[in-house]
Amino acid sequence: MDPDLSASGEGNSQQHIQEDFPSDGNEDGHLFESTEEPEFEFDESGLELAADDGDIDYLARENSDGSAFQSGSITPDGLIDEDFEKELGTPSDAEEEDEGEFQDVAQHNILEVVGDDVCGRKVIIFSSCKLPASEKLDHQRLFLYLKHTLDQYVENDYVIVYFHYGLTSKNKPKLSWLLQVYRELDRKYKKNLKALYLVHPTRFIKILWNVFKPFISAKFGRKVMYVNYLHELKEHLHFDQLVVPEPVLQYDAKQVKSNKPPYPYSGDGLDIATRAKQTQQFGVTLNHVRQNYKCVIPPVVEGSVEYLRANALDVEGIFRRSANARVLKEVQKKFNEGLPVDFSTEGDVHIAAVILKTFLRELQEPLLTFDLYQPVVRLHNQDEERQMVEVKRMLREELPEDNYIVLKYILQFLTEIVAHSEENKMTSMNLSIVFGPNLLWPKGQASLSSMGYLNSFTKYLIDHYRDLFES
Repeated sequence: MDPDLSASGEGNSQQHIQEDFPSDGNEDGHLFESTEEPEFEFDESGLELAADDGDIDYLARENSDGSAFQSGSITPDGLIDEDFEKELGTPSDAEEEDEGEFQDVAQHNILEVVGDDVCGRKVIIFSSCKLPASEKLDHQRLFLYLKHTLDQYVENDYVIVYFHYGLTSKNKPKLSWLLQVYRELDRKYKKNLKALYLVHPTRFIKILWNVFKPFISAKFGRKVMYVNYLHELKEHLHFDQLVVPEPVLQYDAKQVKSNKPPYPYSGDGLDIATRAKQTQQFGVTLNHVRQNYKCVIPPVVEGSVEYLRANALDVEGIFRRSANARVLKEVQKKFNEGLPVDFSTEGDVHIAAVILKTFLRELQEPLLTFDLYQPVVRLHNQDEERQMVEVKRMLREELPEDNYIVLKYILQFLTEIVAHSEENKMTSMNLSIVFGPNLLWPKGQASLSSMGYLNSFTKYLIDHYRDLFES
């Protein structure tokens, strides 16, 4: 399958994104064991740049043959239908390695993982403005850290958001390094990359495209999308979860003020709780759903779980695949309007799986609550026996009753998925990588090391379900 990420057929929803942009844990043991535009110089060794204005004008026009970067959204029908690899497997011990090995790079927060996009795909951010001066950062170490990070997610569908603003002649890597990255990140990394968003692209990006064009496949080129303004990301990502670097926010505000682009979203100033319909289930609180539907388990959760229990226990890669973006929006709309939803008519079990993850991720507060974030992260400092006591205490004494009931309901189902892992390839480790960021996140930005703790905690909840909830 060709995971084409060209312009969407959904009525030119991405016309505002233009190419002619401005020139300027172990299995049963210990819980946490394991896991104004800058000027650029083009005198880099290893590669020489020779792109004149004619080349740049040509690049701005080119995309008709499918080989240039595309300006658009998801595939024509929003579908990601690439075959799921049978060799999915579980992450290796090396992938669970503590981030301390790369602390010299990780401390800059250049790479960050921020949950899922609207299609349920992991979102990884690269912020150029956080790159220190070149003499203070070993770019080979940066490359190894990039691989180390991606290795934890490449078996799932994922997307990358690249914030270009802040890349200067003082902190940019050599062009030869960029070419090395593209060449050494082989099919394993490129296959499940579904979109690469280049935010605030400049003349520099056009020139790079001209240089790398002989080395970049047309298939990969179609996954790249230019994003001129931050608000354009809202169609694809949960923007409020991105925590964009302050310099990028300031630059974007200047660009918006200067260029006055069309803004396709309501600016009524009302918060979510005020705007929410009584029937709304996504993007509200559990209390809102309970008050209006008179039940503790939200209908969207119960409907998704019961359908998946009956139809997807043996489906390979369940919860690790994305789904049709258009259908997802339609199903969400039905749930938010209080209409009945029959997943069996959608023709794809992954719709229900992504809907469940999306509901959890769009809660105003995570199911495990903001208050439990730091206690969960600190659990790795305790011994195994103490961890069990502390986790039971947190769940039964600190987690609100409704949250506890919903969490138990979902985890019980996940243990059923694990029981069929021989067929579906979804072990507790694989499920933890998928559900960890959807069950708990901080009010600010989660570091990669803390993401590992959240995933390990989720794995612990699944592996010890009976001890935690039934004893």
